[in-house]
Amino acid sequence: MVNILCVIPSRIGSTRLPRKPLLPIQGKPMVQWVYENAAHCDFFTEVIVATDSTEIAAVITSVGGKVMMTDPHLPTGSERVAAVAEKIRDVDVVVNLQGDEPFITPTMLRQLVLPYLNNETPEMTTLAMSLDIHGEKYREVGAVKVITDLHGNAIYFSRSPIPYLRQQMVEKIPVYHHMGVYAFRKDFLMHYKTLSQTPLEKAESLEQLRVLEHGFKIRVCLTAEKSIEVNTPEEYAQAQLFPRPSSSTL
Repeated sequence: MVNILCVIPSRIGSTRLPRKPLLPIQGKPMVQWVYENAAHCDFFTEVIVATDSTEIAAVITSVGGKVMMTDPHLPTGSERVAAVAEKIRDVDVVVNLQGDEPFITPTMLRQLVLPYLNNETPEMTTLAMSLDIHGEKYREVGAVKVITDLHGNAIYFSRSPIPYLRQQMVEKIPVYHHMGVYAFRKDFLMHYKTLSQTPLEKAESLEQLRVLEHGFKIRVCLTAEKSIEVNTPEEYAQAQLFPRPSSSTL
């Protein structure tokens, strides 16, 4: 049996969308949606919300969830996740589920950790969905693109359209819309937090590039389901109309 800990880092100090985790989406605070979706996953041994906010903690404890308070000065979500994981014994895999993913489903989270459930041991996995190179998202800076090698490992993540197309392509191009959710082998997560920041990570402002620049691999797991991250006022407005997950996906 694989022991999988899911940690939801949720901080109050969002700049683009102030007090984001507490904003109501279709009748519930955003962070409550994320917690409840994770809590429906029977393959998670434990689900913990990592936060620096007593208000966020109150929302989660009011619905029976578990909270761990973290240092507000930790610079990244992954470091907040690591701070929680190192205090929990008997954990093999740690999921970093961002608190701005209110519509991610248990089916999608199972796809994220499926390699571990199948007794594989990648250092790290992440989730992505197909991306239409003719659509608007392909050129949006806020939509992170990822391309992979033939074994499903990430070659590069970018806010720019990748790859560059020198000619009109008839066949489908394997470029994906990256979702900011990750799973780590616990030992690798503890090593990851010691890695120094890297030039491409800083240039793109994409934390996952640190892993690739230091020579490690990220397995990209694909999903056909749709979700949206909520980072801007425009995405928040879209979230009020986004279809709720059906009972079959929960």
